[in-house]
Amino acid sequence: MDRVGNVVKLPVRRSRTPRALRPSTVQRSWLLRGLDQPGGKLPLFDSDGRRVDPRTIKSCIENGWAEPWFHNPLKPDWLVCKLTEAGRNVLQAR
Repeated sequence: MDRVGNVVKLPVRRSRTPRALRPSTVQRSWLLRGLDQPGGKLPLFDSDGRRVDPRTIKSCIENGWAEPWFHNPLKPDWLVCKLTEAGRNVLQAR
């Protein structure tokens, strides 16, 4: 902090907004798979049959690139999601 007379200058913090973020390689590959699906449905499993990491799904939801589609009563811990318009835009921006 700098002090000028009676005024204290606070450091400027630059916040990263979700619009300024770019998806990681893992996030991008997951989001890309929703482009060709009806309604933008995102897969629960990767191309090798392993479940997509919930951290990947949750971070994409937090950034506005994906949104929950519906609740699965048989598997309540599974996040069934679809691609958002922001998700489509971030994929095209690269």
